[in-house]
Amino acid sequence: MEKLISYFSAKGVSSNDIPPIVDAFRYKKMAKGELFAEEGKTSKYLAFIIKGLFQYFYLKDGKEITTYITGENSFLVSVISFYTQKPCKEFVRALTDAELLMLHYNDLTKLKTSNEGFRTFYIEALESLVVGMDETRSNFITLTAEERYAVLMKEEPALLKQVPLQYLASLLGITPRHLSRIRNNF
Repeated sequence: MEKLISYFSAKGVSSNDIPPIVDAFRYKKMAKGELFAEEGKTSKYLAFIIKGLFQYFYLKDGKEITTYITGENSFLVSVISFYTQKPCKEFVRALTDAELLMLHYNDLTKLKTSNEGFRTFYIEALESLVVGMDETRSNFITLTAEERYAVLMKEEPALLKQVPLQYLASLLGITPRHLSRIRNNF
């Protein structure tokens, strides 16, 4: 729970608002390969990643298409399913053994109405999420694969060391072979 307390403190949530927020989260371990979210099932949880790495992906024609990878000290959520409470269209899988702090949808709803610090944090987090998603979409359309790799190197250098080549290639929209050539040029 200390990491979660530190996270909310760093985001400016007052020390009075933090205890009820932290109390709403539940600890869970996940094994490598276990699904956090699954296509066709409604996502009931948002989670804070204490330890581990997660891959967001879709299955299309039997192939995995990676759309996002995230790790420690960040939040994990199947956005559309969680916020609409409709079945997922994506999968979210643990790439490593992981430790999470889970927040149920009903508890999040209560916190939004009863805790001013959480409500402010929540609005800022959603705004940041929207900006990040739009930047990613824009980069995918306007940048070359080499430029997207350079952005990844600058913004997420740890991912390049932790994530298997095939997932990074899929994330960048290229083949593993093309990614190997790009890496050799850097």
